[in-house]
Order: sequence, then C-alpha cells, then structure tokens
Amino acid sequence: LRRNSSIESIHRVHAVISDNKGRVLMTAGNPDFQTFIRSSLKPFQALPFISSGTAQKISCGDKGLAICCASHAGTKSHAREVFKLLWNAKVDVSNLQCPIPIKASSPLEHNCSGKHAAFLATCKKMGWELSSYLQGKHPLQKEIFRRVAELLGLPTEELLAARDDCGAPTLLLQLSQMALLYAHLGGSKHAELEQISRAMLAHPEMIAGNGLFDTELIKLAHGQLLSKGGAEGIQCISLLGQGIGMAIKVEDGSRRAKHAVALHLLRQLEWITPSAIEELDEI
Repeated sequence: LRRNSSIESIHRVHAVISDNKGRVLMTAGNPDFQTFIRSSLKPFQALPFISSGTAQKISCGDKGLAICCASHAGTKSHAREVFKLLWNAKVDVSNLQCPIPIKASSPLEHNCSGKHAAFLATCKKMGWELSSYLQGKHPLQKEIFRRVAELLGLPTEELLAARDDCGAPTLLLQLSQMALLYAHLGGSKHAELEQISRAMLAHPEMIAGNGLFDTELIKLAHGQLLSKGGAEGIQCISLLGQGIGMAIKVEDGSRRAKHAVALHLLRQLEWITPSAIEELDEI
C-alpha cells in the first residue's frame, strides 16, 4: 500500500491454482502453506444437506441452497431466506447457535445463519440431536469431514479441525488442498457440488450481498466463476466447467490484500474481462 510515493504497508500473500486431479498448475509463494479455510468451507459443509435428502424434502430451491453457502450481509432478504429454510424444516429459530451480531436482534442476521440452518434441517431430517450440532463428534460434522476428506483423497482422521467464530468446526488445510476443493466445485464430476455451484450462480446476491466482493465477482463473471471468501485473508475461486480452483491466503489476514491479489491474478489469467476488473477494483 502506497501513500503518495512512499510504501506504507506490505502484505505477504500465498496463492495456488490446482486442477481437480490435485495437480498444482501455478503458485506464488508456498502452495503447502497451512491455514484454516474458514468460511470458504461452506459450500462443502452443505453436502450432507443435499445427500441426506433434506434439501429436496423441504423444497429449499436454489435460493435456499445459496444461503446455506453464504457469508451474507444480514439484510432482511437474507434473514428471511434463512427463516424460510428453518420454517420448512419445522425447526425453531431458537435452535440456531450462531451469535446475535452487534446491533442486530436475531441470530438470523448472523452471516453464517444459512449454514447453521442447513445443519439443523439436516439433523432434524436424520433424527440427530439438535443441541450438539456444532460438536466435532456429532454425526453431522463427522459426515462433513468424511465428505471433505473424500474430495481431498485423505483418511478422515488426518483432518484437523478448530472452532470458527460462529461456533462451527472449520478445517486446517494446505492452500493447495483448498484449491483442489474449489477445482472440484468448478468441475462437473460430482452431482451434489454441481447442484451447489448452480445455486450459487443463480443467486449471487445471497452469497455475500450486493456491492460485496463475492457477489459482484460472480455477477460480473457471467457464469464463468464462483467466489467464496473466508476470514483472515482467505479467498477461493472456481473456474467453472474447467475443474480448476484458486486459493489465496494473506499471512496477516488482510481483506484488502486478498481482494487485490485475486484481481491481479484474474487479470493475469484473463478469467474475466478488463471492464469487470475495473468495476471490482472500485469495491
């Protein structure tokens, strides 16, 4: 970051691009850098919601599935979609264990509420305990770990988890493993991931919110890219139909740096148009 002609701040960033066979195609920095995937895990945490038949049973539709993968802005439309999901699943809002945000009145407004609603709906459908749905030993979380390990080609016991800010487990992964997950999301070999990617494409306004990076990138890419960020400088992007994923980590956790690097790489790779890059530069 420059102020006039002087350097004011510097961020160290790692980035990697992988295909869905696990081959590292391009790197900047260390592709084996380990860090928590944070909210970029959300599309994969939605897998049991689909595979259990819960999404179909409650007729959640693409919009409901998109909010399950979201780090949304907590607007009325976001909270309404989460409430609708819980209502259709016959789960009371009081079961949500994500925090109530500052200056908000309900956990529905928390940016992870869609993920939590999908968790609860799945537990209700499967007859699993609702009160402990965030515990690592809960059947739901064990199934999420199993599905992620399967995508990564690892034994489940090799995955290391920690509690995210919303209370749900997140995973410690190498950056190349995050890129591999997003390569799978952008491919067409997994029917459930294909369903998730279609939902995110159809309703980008649910994924973050109008004027926010993930939503605007998905919109401006016109069906070519999916984008899902996470806290502490995590940014993941899928090139759709190609089975290619990108993962970025800023060592100091800076959001401004991860977006700057993402735009720099998208410009170099020509994954979106120059005019789209200009619009995103203003966010």
